[in-house]
Amino acid sequence: MTTPPFSWHDLGQWHLGVLPVVLLVGASALYFLGVRRVAGWSLLRVVAFAGGVAVTFLATQSVVGVYDMAYFSDHMIQHLLLIMVAAPLFALSAPLDLAFDAGPALLRRCLEGRIMAVVTHPLLAFGLYFAFIPITHLTSLFNLMLRHEWVHHLEQISFLLAGYLFFRVAFGLERGATIHRGLRLVYVMAAVPVDTFTGLALAMSSRNPFPAYRELAPSGSTTISILDNIHLGGAIMWIGGDALMLLACIPIAVSWVKWETVHTQQLDAQLDVLGL
Repeated sequence: MTTPPFSWHDLGQWHLGVLPVVLLVGASALYFLGVRRVAGWSLLRVVAFAGGVAVTFLATQSVVGVYDMAYFSDHMIQHLLLIMVAAPLFALSAPLDLAFDAGPALLRRCLEGRIMAVVTHPLLAFGLYFAFIPITHLTSLFNLMLRHEWVHHLEQISFLLAGYLFFRVAFGLERGATIHRGLRLVYVMAAVPVDTFTGLALAMSSRNPFPAYRELAPSGSTTISILDNIHLGGAIMWIGGDALMLLACIPIAVSWVKWETVHTQQLDAQLDVLGL
């Protein structure tokens, strides 16, 4: 069954799914239960988590979720909201640190174990992001997602997880393996080309790479209109993705400058004590 074409009168539509709502409510309950058990947990982190939940809800349950299987451009907006807006907010909320501080001894041992050390390693996080974007947009996996709703849900969760692992390294707020504050800018900027390449590949495509859109595109769509929408989605990935990555660099740069200032002052104080 095809979806009617989008109009601005459809902005108020909602697409409430049982599974996404249950997962969001469950994650929120666990996070706020942890906050109650940890004295002095940062309010800013709580706000960041609430923001991540809100963005995820809007990306999957609002009008964006209504048309995410009909328009490739809308699907791309959803992906950017999940991996480059919601995921960074979740990274800023430091959920693993909260779980470590609020959880039982067994959970702390798991979080300090070898498996988590590998999962949260900066190289794995970068490699996962670098491979995940083109694989999910330039291969037959995207077409499979269009034909199977459960694959679509797994993809949405994967976007959040891949984005969280990437940005937790970029922000460096949680315990575990990390990189120098200055290198975090390099880390983020090194991932920009993958968004550019993927977006340009789609924007310059001469044919529809996703045959499922022939059945899922809004009623009245033509081969040309479907391809035009894929080109639009590619441009959104290219320009929007790069812009959001550059925006993420701002707090990272500010944090680095502040750290360097404090570090320089401490070094000067030590040299003064030594009389140098």
